[in-house]
Amino acid sequence: MEQVVFTARGAASTGGSGLTGPVDFPEPEPPRSPRGVRARLRRAGRSAADTVVGLGQVIALVWRASPLLTAGLGVATVLIGLVPAAVAMTGRLLVNTVVEGAAIHSGDRPDRIALDLPLPGVTLHLPVLSTVGALGVLAGIQFAIYAMSALATAVRSIAQQLLQEKASQSVQLQVMEHAGRLPLAFFEDSRSYDLLRQAQQEASTRPVTMIGGAFHLLQMGVTFLSMVGLLIGLGPLVALAALLAPVPAFVSDSRYSMRGFMVTLWSSPIRRRMEYLSRLLSTDAYAKEVKVYGLGPFLTERFRLLGATAYRGLRRVVVARYLMGTAWSTLTTLVGSLTFLYVAVQAAHGRLSLGDLILYTSAATSVQASIQGIFSGISNMYENNLYLRKLYELLAVPVHAPAAAGRADRPASPMPSPLRGHVVLEDVTFSYPGADRPALSGVSLDLPPGTTLAVVGRNGAGKSTLIKLLCRLYEPDAGRILLDGTDIRELDPDELRRNVAAMFQDFVSYQASFAENIGLGDMHRAEDRDRIAEAARRGGAAPLAERLPQGYDTALGKWFDTGVELSGGEWQKVALARAFMRDAPLLVLDEPTSALDAEAEHELFARLRELAHGRTTVYISHRFSTVRHADLILLIEDGRPAEQGTHEELMRLGGSYARLFALQASAYTSDGGAGAGGNWAGAAAGRPGATGAAAAKAAAVEAALAAKGLGNGLRTPPPGR
Repeated sequence: MEQVVFTARGAASTGGSGLTGPVDFPEPEPPRSPRGVRARLRRAGRSAADTVVGLGQVIALVWRASPLLTAGLGVATVLIGLVPAAVAMTGRLLVNTVVEGAAIHSGDRPDRIALDLPLPGVTLHLPVLSTVGALGVLAGIQFAIYAMSALATAVRSIAQQLLQEKASQSVQLQVMEHAGRLPLAFFEDSRSYDLLRQAQQEASTRPVTMIGGAFHLLQMGVTFLSMVGLLIGLGPLVALAALLAPVPAFVSDSRYSMRGFMVTLWSSPIRRRMEYLSRLLSTDAYAKEVKVYGLGPFLTERFRLLGATAYRGLRRVVVARYLMGTAWSTLTTLVGSLTFLYVAVQAAHGRLSLGDLILYTSAATSVQASIQGIFSGISNMYENNLYLRKLYELLAVPVHAPAAAGRADRPASPMPSPLRGHVVLEDVTFSYPGADRPALSGVSLDLPPGTTLAVVGRNGAGKSTLIKLLCRLYEPDAGRILLDGTDIRELDPDELRRNVAAMFQDFVSYQASFAENIGLGDMHRAEDRDRIAEAARRGGAAPLAERLPQGYDTALGKWFDTGVELSGGEWQKVALARAFMRDAPLLVLDEPTSALDAEAEHELFARLRELAHGRTTVYISHRFSTVRHADLILLIEDGRPAEQGTHEELMRLGGSYARLFALQASAYTSDGGAGAGGNWAGAAAGRPGATGAAAAKAAAVEAALAAKGLGNGLRTPPPGR
């Protein structure tokens, strides 16, 4: 059988599908190089400024994580940076002492050697010692230097690893806390997923590398400053050559750092699709369909094609970057060899001692290595800073919806107390970002406290959008929503949502215990077992808990333990119980019975009056046998309120609601009853022109519904109506 991979360009080529479309995503153009010396200097200045800013942000990050560890890491790094200069100086003294001692013993001179230890700003003159004594002192000094270096290295390793872990966790917490406050519109934009992915996956590790890079840069700087003074004593031109030799390699590496960053941005949508494909094949929620439809080979091949595309883009940059870097590094190696030759010639002509040869050779090598380390550190920090910009970009995303931006700085109005739950919608209109037509338009409602509203309509009519607006997950583009006379946009959104109990159509199945799944509905009482048991009873989930192996402590889902996997209807009962966990004056239910069996659905709606007592309740349902018991019914068509009223009023109206009700009710009659719809609706409404036969059929349908417990007997007049 031929393997289909869906690589043709078509509707999916816009990037809207995670399964189809071309895999050869257009690569970004490389950044334009500035022309002229001034332009290059300006860009270098901006890059240096950005790097300094990024370094400051990283230092601030680690300081907030732990001032003590940061200070310890800094001191240890400075000490390690001084070790090469100290070792070079003691090595010079040791070699010169050996040479002088040999000359003393060969010339029968008194065995007396004066040691002078040059220190920063001062020279320490030791007492005159014998050759063995002087060598012993120098060996002791070298031992102290190496011991101090080992201790400082251990301190640095401990502090750096602990700081990296704390800093990484700190960044992750910042991302999670900010993401938890972002408006819903952010998560419904595909570009947001790219930004969130980059911030989570890159910025969680980039502070770690930047911490190591920053303190390594500090170490290289200390080593450079301590050694360059020694090299200047040999000759200013030699020092200048050693300083300038690594510059071309640094410029080349910086250029390819930007290209590497651009490739990472370009590949982010590709890698997001690869993660999606991997999740489809490795998550239990998708396993059944993947196996039944035989999607494994297709998903695997699609992953391979996308991975090959990402690999090709990365390979071009990596190969070019390191080949060019190696070519330019050859210049640095050549300068080092010439410096060594120059010093050797000076020593051969007697202008320098053997100790001086070793000292200056070590200094030249160390200066070149440290300057290369500094340039490489700056380049890496610049690259890391480019990635961290994505973190700062995410953290800069406003936590308020655009419509609320103008009120973000104003204090929120106090929540009405006591909160009665009187909800009024005044000509509410809303469009999703980028949509060409409103999802809701001109919706007006008045729901007195305790009213039950049923919202019906075709799929995509705007029903769930209404629920989101009531929860202030979105804000109206026009009109307003009042709660006890106060515009909900003037209320604190968190305070408002604490007074709303909700169950959404795409409810969450938490990989946690049965009790925890319910308790999450009210975090203040999440461990109150009596309250959890009562919520389970109200949601119809109590019998389910009795059948579970460990009752309320049974783990649900199999991600983290050998838990129990529930059916769709059982999960929905748990989600309903979670909504009933909260004693909120507003109760919103989006398709609360879509996965329930007929008996469970009937039981729920038979008790809905009891469950919603004292609450203003809004629920969405496609089953007209249940919505007929609501105090008010709203029919939405194409985002507009088409009809509203009680069941009897809408049936007498004989419009779309009556027709849809007739279509569903016909299933309860043996002969198809109201299959025709129009005549039945007219008879049920008692309209002129209704035939006696149609009226008889209407009566038969009503009787059949009543026999099943779905008649008007359960309905009571709404309060205040």
